[in-house]
Amino acid sequence: MRQARIVSVIVPTRDRPQYLDQALASIRALEGPDLSFEILVGDNGSDHDATGVVTQAHGARHLIVTTAGAGAARNASMRAATGEFLAFLDDDDVWTGQHVRPHLLLFDRHPEVEAVFGQVVMTDPDLRPIALPIPDDVRSDGDHLKMMLDGYFPQIGATIARIAVRDAYGYFDETLLADQDWDWQLRVAGGGHMEHSAVPCVLFRQRPSGSYDALVLSRIPYTRKVFMRHAMPAWRKWHSPKEWLHSYFAALLGFYIYFADAAVERAAKGDAKGVRFAVWHALLVFPFRALRQLVTPTPLRAAFFWSIGLGARPPATENAALD
Repeated sequence: MRQARIVSVIVPTRDRPQYLDQALASIRALEGPDLSFEILVGDNGSDHDATGVVTQAHGARHLIVTTAGAGAARNASMRAATGEFLAFLDDDDVWTGQHVRPHLLLFDRHPEVEAVFGQVVMTDPDLRPIALPIPDDVRSDGDHLKMMLDGYFPQIGATIARIAVRDAYGYFDETLLADQDWDWQLRVAGGGHMEHSAVPCVLFRQRPSGSYDALVLSRIPYTRKVFMRHAMPAWRKWHSPKEWLHSYFAALLGFYIYFADAAVERAAKGDAKGVRFAVWHALLVFPFRALRQLVTPTPLRAAFFWSIGLGARPPATENAALD
């Protein structure tokens, strides 16, 4: 009988013991005679006692990290990993019961594969699904680096890699306080041996729409930096400057959608100042798209005109940025 496969699971955390408890429980739930997990919790929060209690309850290793950022917490855990594979899970997300084993089957069938990413199910804060699993399609040519540079951000909780990637591609960039996971997966994808498993692997908690302006604004410079870091050396993947720009704006589209939808939602709630704030930042992120939606009959235009006293207050509209 074959020995159980050992997978090292990297879990960064910061003062969220209740969420962490759910995350670690979802990992342990997948164990069986064929599969064992070495759970490594990198903790750069301030409440080490509460986190330690949860970590111990799930038989995980608690690593205290003094450097801020998820990248530093992940790196501390990666350095301590001894398993055959590296898997990941953020402390506020949970694995589905379908994760891990389909990835391992791909590794067994294709020895050249270095990493596998799976599907993600976005949920509300109570882990109720709010969308179908993504991605629902991948590039037929298998160019996952180009797919990511075209605006796909694989959620790290759905990715598993061979332990050898640690030496081949290095650790997370601790200077990136956002998108360090995208940066790391772009490096791995650049090796040309990444595959996709069309299996929903992780429930990915979403914050309430329009509720985290500061976080979104803090992420934008890092997204731009990571895109440029990987897109410039890979410039031959684009056939024209126009195509390159399309990928650049696709990488930033999520930020635009956040602010455009926030503007419409805030108008429906009577928050004129919030509408103007959101419209201004939508213009900064994606000026041409925002201008087009402000000069044509769209929910964004209606929200903005109301906020400056030139129209009636509009009702809430979903997907305002896509109209």
